[in-house]
Amino acid sequence: MDEAKRTFRDVKNDIKKSARGIDGTDTKDYVGNAGDEVGKDLGNLGDDIRRAGRQADGPGGEPDATPEPTM
Repeated sequence: MDEAKRTFRDVKNDIKKSARGIDGTDTKDYVGNAGDEVGKDLGNLGDDIRRAGRQADGPGGEPDATPEPTM
């Protein structure tokens, strides 16, 4: 799901950037594009942090395998 959100953010920013550039670019366009990039990067960072919190790291930084239930 995180990868789908990441892709959506990338596509949304590309569409906005293209729409702003239709009539030429000015300072307002650059500010809008920069703000969109920051928002996208923060959203992706939040997803990465949540994913890291769900996966406990084992030796060497590798995620631990989920132990099999024993009966």
